Amino acid sequence: MSRIGKHPVQIPAGVTATVEGSHVQVKGPKGELERTFSPLVELVHEGDLITVKVPRTPETKDLSHEEFKQTKSYKAANAMQGLTRTLIANMIEGVSQGFTKKLELTGVGYRATLKGKDLDLSLGYSHPVLYTCPENITFEVPDNTHIVVNGISKEQVGQVAAEIRAKRPPEPYKGKGIHYEGEHIRRKLGKAAK
Repeated sequence: MSRIGKHPVQIPAGVTATVEGSHVQVKGPKGELERTFSPLVELVHEGDLITVKVPRTPETKDLSHEEFKQTKSYKAANAMQGLTRTLIANMIEGVSQGFTKKLELTGVGYRATLKGKDLDLSLGYSHPVLYTCPENITFEVPDNTHIVVNGISKEQVGQVAAEIRAKRPPEPYKGKGIHYEGEHIRRKLGKAAK
């Protein structure tokens, strides 16, 4: 049995959740998210708790618990239980508090500015790099070497941050490029002088 999946998800005050079969819709002060999950697991909404359960099929209802745990349907549902529970918890956290990823620019002349909602990046190329702001994402540039990506979907925030980092990944000799805040870049020695 999944250790994370069996714990119910608490719905905080100010957030409303609707569960219809395997479809979950969550509304909160930051916005609204919805998602359809695997039909292998059963979602139970009681009061301010959502529980993800591994259901028994008509073929497995007569089996003992140990025999049921050996069936293919249990193993497939058990694999989805923890994932589904975590995704629901992330949706609830996203609409109530939101998610943030911070990026740093390292290198001479590397800087970021906001152009409307979009990011204008100078990354040592012969041209500026413009990154268009996707829907449900906001950028903050506290100073010209830091970027903050905000949003309600953890997956989307992580994807956008990874796309920005991919515009100039950090190189291992001088560490120049875009990296996550607190990321350790493994350094290499340059050529040794004779």
